[in-house]
Amino acid sequence: MGTALLWAALGTGFTFLMTAVGSASVFLFRGRGSLVLQRVFLGFAAGVMIAASVWSLLIPAIERAEEAGQIGWIPAAGGFVLGVLFLMALHRFLPHQHPDDDAPEGPPTTWGRPMLLFTAVTLHNIPEGMSVGLLFAMSAQNSGDPVLFGMALALALGIGIQNVPEGAAVSLPLMHDGMSAAKAFGMGTLSGLAEPVFGILVVLFASVISPYMPWMLAFSAGAMMYVVVEELIPEAHLGERYNAGTLGVMAGFLVMMILDVALG
Repeated sequence: MGTALLWAALGTGFTFLMTAVGSASVFLFRGRGSLVLQRVFLGFAAGVMIAASVWSLLIPAIERAEEAGQIGWIPAAGGFVLGVLFLMALHRFLPHQHPDDDAPEGPPTTWGRPMLLFTAVTLHNIPEGMSVGLLFAMSAQNSGDPVLFGMALALALGIGIQNVPEGAAVSLPLMHDGMSAAKAFGMGTLSGLAEPVFGILVVLFASVISPYMPWMLAFSAGAMMYVVVEELIPEAHLGERYNAGTLGVMAGFLVMMILDVALG
């Protein structure tokens, strides 16, 4: 347990730090930044999450289920669907707003735009933190299996890289709306706090959920894919005149695939 907690804390701590790095963009840019660059970043984040969902989560879920004598695709498909439904429920019942939207989503609320933007990115970070925590927990349960540890490390690196634009996606619009750079940086940084929180929570309950690990891995994959399809790809405006967002997706997918294969 102690080893898994340490690994998960370090892994999700790194992803949290990268969110802070992205949020620090408010000290470099006065406006929203280049629209093309935003599309590239959003596409890159989508590509990372697609590849991570397959190589780091769904394939290990199938393999672990088969090792336990189960039919591999059943927990993979079932967990995936549950993850999608979980994110759909959060989006339906938790007020939030995306940077490009004029009105908030979810139930009526008196929350201001800063809190709504903060909530939107926090929703993204829940499955990301869970994914990193699950893989480190699996590695620790298997006596530090180097393959599983490499996969967990690759996922933490990939999620960390794509957290840079996510941090900027919170802090830059907040500064553009009139918030001070320091406060916008703080809000952007805090939006990444869900990752270490949920990553460590998963490890704490690892002994309880161990028999359901294939379901949990697929659950995280489904939640991440929901974020990709529902939010990141539309916000990257794929197919609209420029190929920036599309190329970002391809780059993110390649980076995450290479990390996973090279380290896993």
